[in-house]
Amino acid sequence: MNQYSLADAMTDKGNFTVPKLSESNMGFGVLGVFLGLLLEVSTHGPHAVPRTSWRHQDLDLMEFSEPGIFNYSTLLLSEQGDALYVGAREAVFELSKTNVTVRNNKVQWTAAEDYVHMCTQKGKSKERDCLNYIRVLQVVDSKRLYVCGTHAFQPQCDYLNLTDFSLTGRPEDGRAKCSFDPSQSFTTVMVDGELYSGTSFNFLGSEPIISRYSPFQLLLRTEYSTSWLNEPSFVFADVIHEGQNRVEGEDDKIYFFFTEVSVEYEFFGKLLIPRVARVCKGDLGGQRTLQKKWTSFLKAKLVCSMPELNFVFNVVHDVFILKGEDWRDTVIYGVFTSQWGNVGLSAVCAYNMTAVEDVFSRGKYMQKATVEQSHTKWVRYNGMTPSPRPGACINNAMRRQNISNSLHLPDKTLQFVKDHPLLEDPVQPIGNRPRLITKDVNYTQIVVERVRALDGRIYDVMFTGTDKGVLHKSVVFEGEVHIVEEIQLLKSSESIKNLLLSSQTRSLYAGSDSAVVQSPTAFCGKYPSCMDCVLARDPYCAWDPQTTACVNIFETPIQQHRMLIQSLDGDADKCPSVPLIPPKAAPRSTREGQRVVVKPGSSAELPCTAPSNLAQLRWTFNDSALTEASRFHLVGESALLIYSVAPEDQGVYKCWSVEPVAALGKNFSRPLAAYALELDVPPPPPPLPRQWAEDLAPTDLEQEPAYSAGPAEGNGKTDVALLTSALAPSTLTSTVRFTPPPQTDTSLTPPSGSSAPLRPPLAPPVAAVPRPDGGDPSAEYLQRGNSAALLALFILFFLLFLAALAYNCYKQYLPAPCLRLRAALLGSHKSAQHHQQPEYRACESGLMEASASEKVHMTEVPTQNGGSQTTVQNLRALRDTGYETEPECGNGQVASHGFGDDSSSQEKPFDVDCESQPIQFADADEPYC
Repeated sequence: MNQYSLADAMTDKGNFTVPKLSESNMGFGVLGVFLGLLLEVSTHGPHAVPRTSWRHQDLDLMEFSEPGIFNYSTLLLSEQGDALYVGAREAVFELSKTNVTVRNNKVQWTAAEDYVHMCTQKGKSKERDCLNYIRVLQVVDSKRLYVCGTHAFQPQCDYLNLTDFSLTGRPEDGRAKCSFDPSQSFTTVMVDGELYSGTSFNFLGSEPIISRYSPFQLLLRTEYSTSWLNEPSFVFADVIHEGQNRVEGEDDKIYFFFTEVSVEYEFFGKLLIPRVARVCKGDLGGQRTLQKKWTSFLKAKLVCSMPELNFVFNVVHDVFILKGEDWRDTVIYGVFTSQWGNVGLSAVCAYNMTAVEDVFSRGKYMQKATVEQSHTKWVRYNGMTPSPRPGACINNAMRRQNISNSLHLPDKTLQFVKDHPLLEDPVQPIGNRPRLITKDVNYTQIVVERVRALDGRIYDVMFTGTDKGVLHKSVVFEGEVHIVEEIQLLKSSESIKNLLLSSQTRSLYAGSDSAVVQSPTAFCGKYPSCMDCVLARDPYCAWDPQTTACVNIFETPIQQHRMLIQSLDGDADKCPSVPLIPPKAAPRSTREGQRVVVKPGSSAELPCTAPSNLAQLRWTFNDSALTEASRFHLVGESALLIYSVAPEDQGVYKCWSVEPVAALGKNFSRPLAAYALELDVPPPPPPLPRQWAEDLAPTDLEQEPAYSAGPAEGNGKTDVALLTSALAPSTLTSTVRFTPPPQTDTSLTPPSGSSAPLRPPLAPPVAAVPRPDGGDPSAEYLQRGNSAALLALFILFFLLFLAALAYNCYKQYLPAPCLRLRAALLGSHKSAQHHQQPEYRACESGLMEASASEKVHMTEVPTQNGGSQTTVQNLRALRDTGYETEPECGNGQVASHGFGDDSSSQEKPFDVDCESQPIQFADADEPYC
């Protein structure tokens, strides 16, 4: 039995039955395939980069918030009423559409204490959950809004009068209209006074429902079955009107978009599938079958994948329906991510409404099938389809069969709809691939606007919000999607929970937990040059040669449009010649560029910032290309760093911007900055007085071959000023009577007033002599600095060695030669102790005295008082340890018995008292003599 991977299961459109995966295969085979696929996609997947990035503090954005109020996530824009309604936590605001910082009205709506008490009794948080979060704001008519809130997990709805901006005070049950949980996903849309919603019907959120509430009709809802809705997460709902010239006479349709757990594919976990569901506006339910239930409910799969990698984006976060004059011109845009968030990719897919309608009107159905008497599978239904077509809206063909509404549909058709709500055919995106793919970005919201550019063509401009408070602006071209800019809308890195677009004010409104932010749709004035304005490829922006500024075409009179420069292909050659942009705050400049003066051996930083994220910086040095491999140069993203500036680094440095344009297949270069780097050379010293010059005899100067010269003609004296001016700093290795200041140039001209030419030096300057090792002469300062450091380090270690040697010698830890030296230095002190032998002569004196004793006491006999003299045999016995090679004393010491007063002996380190201890052998553990 063959296995099906996720990509195969979601892209195969044939008549298939998905086999059941075994337990071992689910754990190893499928999981291994997906881990490898995720790694490949995250590493090699395509992604786009915004051209320009704007920080929040760089823009003039308008923001609204009030202390103590949070969750500004529900927005309603009234184009006719010039107002933006904001639903927050326990409050509803009316803000000015042109300036959201202006608050026109406010109404508080808090939950009653008994509802809060019941909410806390059910285990919810009093500070977080048991409050009233406004989730529904819909226009009923020109004088009323329909408002719903979670109301401490007991949702309620009420009408808001716009005349005095107050609630009627007659709340209604909000079940099936608003979610219980403030963090639960839901969607609503008001169509002709009737509220269509997708939410949960119970406290636990385990009963999903798509319903219609009408003051004049009973509640119409979906069947409570996993085949209808299986743990859905609703994101968007909207109505598509058929229009006046309806050929088939069909009804208007309401579309719901959500992500749910798959029932047709088997996987080792819960596999999520993006869906689109449809119901008819005129649906009244069935007569006997599907009473008070939708008779037109059908759902299909939305496909958003990368065909080249066979990777599927299976979670939809938001949908925007870009409506045209006719429903066939409508395009559906959705933002998708992968169920596995570690991939880090987001995608935008677009769908034609005609493709969606074809799936619902002519797609194949799926049905349940029992496998192995216990397992249920979903397979294609290949039998006869009842007539009229199940799930279709009432049209002219049905009316000719006396079926004017859903109550007249036959039970066979209604039963088929009840058992077959799922369509097999998926809805494929335009071009069978995403319009946009970005990396390391999670899109949460999307709005789209159609803009007519100066070339007369209409372009779709997408605005996508992220979970980090960033807004991406993208333009859809025929073969690509170009991200114009990214804007940090929110101060903090939080998710954008709602996004609205006003075509009248050309403004965007973003709602989040902390505030509501208003932003213009274009920042044309931020582009300083024509090339920046054209390369942005923004349909809103064009370059005005008269004012030399980038302007918004919708804020410019139409009669001036012919004079504006705009190229959405990015052809910057249409711009006039681009002058060099002068660096900011340039105090001194030359014809070549800004003058930069540094001292020899120091570092120089030449700033230059790329005008866009797509541009690359190129540096030239004296009209030659400069790379990072060049000598002592570091090319960074915002500057060129030249460390240890040498004379050969002097010259003109220019910074160029090179930006590719994929649509044209070429690069555009322009200069950004230029710098003239010079060394800080002090002026030459003044001429010495005549008596100083006479004191310097030529013979004295000739002792310094590095800078000696012959006497000047005429006066027979040496002009020291002329002599020193001909020398480079590197040649001044010694001095005679003074040290001349360092000079940079090796060929400075003689001072004025002196007509005596200089005699060539006896020896060439050191800097001019080629190095034998072929090294760079300008790096001599490095070697000189390293030699000095090594010499200082050597002297330090040598001094430490001498100190350690002296200390050990003083402490008597060293052999006899050092001890003799110590005795010689401290001899007078030791001679006073006549009863004590010097330690350094212990072993030697012991041997000499032993020999003398052998000669003197060779024939000695015991005395009368019982005493006896030490004989040669006794001495030998004392020294005999059983081994001929054993030393006679240890640690440079000898036994003191028989050679003086024992009471005056002083213990030294490692001394052994041979009298108080018995004689031991060499293999013993105790010390021995």
